[in-house]
Amino acid sequence: MADTHAPLLIKRYASRRLYNTETSDYVTLEDIAGFIREGREVQIVDLKSGDDLTRQYLLQIIAEHESRGENVLPLNVLTDLVRSYTSATGSVVPQFLAASFEMLRDGQSKMMENMKTVNPIMAGMPGFDTMQAQQEAFIKAMTGGFSGNWSGPGAEGGAPGTPSSSEKDDLDTIKKQLAELQQKLNKLS
Repeated sequence: MADTHAPLLIKRYASRRLYNTETSDYVTLEDIAGFIREGREVQIVDLKSGDDLTRQYLLQIIAEHESRGENVLPLNVLTDLVRSYTSATGSVVPQFLAASFEMLRDGQSKMMENMKTVNPIMAGMPGFDTMQAQQEAFIKAMTGGFSGNWSGPGAEGGAPGTPSSSEKDDLDTIKKQLAELQQKLNKLS
């Protein structure tokens, strides 16, 4: 059995075919996206040069999903990302994004745990585990492999799109944390 903590090594041949070294077979970009959704880290290297191509292929996977209409990244975020490559503050963007996704993951985990604690009846409902697994997979896909949970707006029984009071409190906490993070980033630049 393969060690799921070690990155899955994918080798790219000169023909541009991608080879899974664990299963000794060729894989597609969609296969790689599936490995990542399952929580697996991947590393893609060029067989001849040894160059790490992981970032290039992950960006290609994201671009293909976005081009198919599976829009996760809002247009203004994409625009700001492009701007960050040309600005002097571009060096703080990766740390800011990583910290933001970390806060998202932590916040979602806390919300799901609170939902289980506050409403144990819901946690015992048929399909709750399936819903939780789907939410975890969604968050992993959204955060590039970070684990976490998502309960979404209105998950506590309110109308869809209407945040509950605890969600408003969580949102206020996240806003405060983002403001503090922004202040720290401003001090760094």
